[in-house]
Amino acid sequence: MAPAEPNALPFRPKGEIPHFEEEREGWKGYIEWEKYPEKKKQVEKILAGYDFPDPPEFQLVPLPDTNPILTGERFKQYHQATGLGHLVDISWEYVLKEKSPDMIHVLQFPYNGEPPRDRLVETEITNNKDHFVRNHGGIPEIDPDKFFLEITGLVNNPKKLTLADLQNESLFPRQTNVVSLQCSGTRRIEQIHEYPGDGDELINAPWGEGAIGTARWTGVSLKKVIKHCGGLKDGAQHVELLGADTYFKKGKVYNYSVSVPWRKVKVHEVLLAWEMNGEPLPKIHGFPLRAVVFGYIGARSAKWLYEIRGIRDPTEAPVQRKEYLYYTPQVGKQNNLFSNGFSIQDMPVSSAIMSPREKDVIVHEGKIKMRGWAYSGGGHWPIRVEVSGDGGSIWYEVPWDKLTTKYYYAWRLWEMELPVDAEGWLELCVRTWDNALNTQPTFVRSAWNWDLHVTSSCHRIKVYSVNKTRPATAARLKLIEEKGASLLPITKPLEIDVESDEHFEAVMKEMGGREPLE
Repeated sequence: MAPAEPNALPFRPKGEIPHFEEEREGWKGYIEWEKYPEKKKQVEKILAGYDFPDPPEFQLVPLPDTNPILTGERFKQYHQATGLGHLVDISWEYVLKEKSPDMIHVLQFPYNGEPPRDRLVETEITNNKDHFVRNHGGIPEIDPDKFFLEITGLVNNPKKLTLADLQNESLFPRQTNVVSLQCSGTRRIEQIHEYPGDGDELINAPWGEGAIGTARWTGVSLKKVIKHCGGLKDGAQHVELLGADTYFKKGKVYNYSVSVPWRKVKVHEVLLAWEMNGEPLPKIHGFPLRAVVFGYIGARSAKWLYEIRGIRDPTEAPVQRKEYLYYTPQVGKQNNLFSNGFSIQDMPVSSAIMSPREKDVIVHEGKIKMRGWAYSGGGHWPIRVEVSGDGGSIWYEVPWDKLTTKYYYAWRLWEMELPVDAEGWLELCVRTWDNALNTQPTFVRSAWNWDLHVTSSCHRIKVYSVNKTRPATAARLKLIEEKGASLLPITKPLEIDVESDEHFEAVMKEMGGREPLE
């Protein structure tokens, strides 16, 4: 293969770049692939003729100290080779327009981004500009007046519904729910640092703790829509959700497709949403219509919906069948199969410390303030959060009044003044219990899996404790201030003597010196 980023060679077309017609008027960037096998074969042939950049190595070497961290050159060139290169620039323009300027761009294209850690837990409902984004392709631009959703497959009365139809409250009662969405890659960087795994063609992005967000979503229950279409036919047990974004996998092209079981739909836990926190969906989050699947892995909440199908079995699409799989620790590159990992659906109980941060130096008076989030999927909710200052031997419960509102399908934010006497390096950690008494594995090793999904172990960070209630420490801090010096960075030697000769000699005399008497 050609060199990987950051040393990837510029794209050079081989022959004439193809042009694929957009499927619908007013749907820019939407190319229908699933209904046209001949087009898919054409793309497969085109892709086979290129030497694309190798997937980047970012696990066995330090991550680039850049923002974007990774640029996705391989996927960019897939799009360029198939006449979709314009989507790369359009998608980045929406990042700059709709997301906060200080987002952490984990992957430039397809866009993966998370907000700064401390700001994420400032509000119970995540600001739209700060909500994480995990896209699998470019961003389609869809005119809401030209939008319609097809309900097909194993339904008794297939229909086409416009956005106005879906928003017509005489047809469909509106539903609003507070729901957290979480990428299964949240906290993946911890697995990467300790036990690297599959890099993946699309790139298993090196997410931190911010690939989770909570919004108040408004739309219509998918169950109501299916009922409006006469219900599912006998034998239909799943519902397939198709998005207008283009997706590539191992030299083939697809529309984004996932499925959810009917049992999830019929309890009104799949919402077709057009509003996010009282505003129309941002383009980057699926405008004009997306799915929000409560308590499930974020990948099931397909964006830019254009078709929903009743089906008998889970979809055969690669996102469902070949990705988002959880393997046992003895499965890896030497023996993994799509059939020996199980499909991730309900998200497990998890939590994270968002403040302080890894390797912070904390000057305190016997207490360290900690803040973070706690979540459990599948209709469970966090009932208790505990923190530890010694790596997990002694746990302190976060007071109930320091936890935010309980929701069936959303996180709870927490904060805690942790009692700390010790100085030097400490390992702070957090764990959560949900209402079914599920809690988190103790160490990353217990949660490691080849695809590096669902880092659900207790979150741990190392901080340097400076307790100024200790007289010697208080005196040193005063001296540093008087001399105009700095405690930071902690690794930089002080440019002042830390002890006078007179004090040293007096202490040695009192101690009896450093040598034995005889």
